[in-house]
Amino acid sequence: MKILITGAKGQLGQDLMAIYGDSPHFISQGTVPDVRGIDVDTLDITDLEAVREEFNRFKPEIVINSAAYTDVDGCETNQETAYKVNAVGPANLAIAAQEVGAGLLHVSTDYVFDGSATKPYLETDPVNPQSIYGLTKLAGELAVQTLAEKWFIARTAWLYGHGGNNFVKTIQKVAKEKGRLKVVNDQQGSPTFSKDLAEKIAEIVASGQFGLYHVTNSGQCSWYDFAKEIVKLSGIEAEVTPCTTDEFPRPAKRPAYSVMVNHNLELRGIPAMRPWQEALRAYLDIKS
Repeated sequence: MKILITGAKGQLGQDLMAIYGDSPHFISQGTVPDVRGIDVDTLDITDLEAVREEFNRFKPEIVINSAAYTDVDGCETNQETAYKVNAVGPANLAIAAQEVGAGLLHVSTDYVFDGSATKPYLETDPVNPQSIYGLTKLAGELAVQTLAEKWFIARTAWLYGHGGNNFVKTIQKVAKEKGRLKVVNDQQGSPTFSKDLAEKIAEIVASGQFGLYHVTNSGQCSWYDFAKEIVKLSGIEAEVTPCTTDEFPRPAKRPAYSVMVNHNLELRGIPAMRPWQEALRAYLDIKS
């Protein structure tokens, strides 16, 4: 099988490349995929003709789009770039995938919800993004669903991994340097390890069951709870205190509650993700 991965140098993209490049894993399943990873330096997904040329040359059977403009606050001031990368890019990939008969898995976000819920969001719940990031990511979802026949959408949340900067690395750095930090305690979500997400994406693709999925590590916490656990497991001596969103204003509005039920995974017989605490221990390489 020929698989094309966009955003291959990003946090999730690196994990996807590692999983699909793990020949022994796929040999045991009776197949070794032919994988090509691309990033902005090799393909501009906002250029439809360039995308078409790449697809016609490589002839992928599966495309996994992990490319995105994920600077949530940056999207507010760079709206045109956000729209091009998060909406036009997926539309172009969907058009080209349809033309070569490929399946397309597009990675999306919990920010498509407004955060007003009091229980975890189902895949069927209404969307209502409150930021430019959320709006452009939703536009990307709709483009994929409209322009491609064979599509998967994997919404995830609070992603961290070994490649690139993320919340875990930031908390560790600040805790070590300052010995104290304030973290927002009135936003609830599900921290997700990018390696776990990459593995689950591979399972979803292998299942051949197209559709919309919520894909996060199980359980929920606030950013404050998450930060406390990071500091504790990292063995850092630091004081972590809670604060409100109003005390820590940001350009983009964040959902106060964006926990998502991984309902379609369960319905389709795909195993659930492990608890976020267990995933964090694995990321930090702490043995049970």
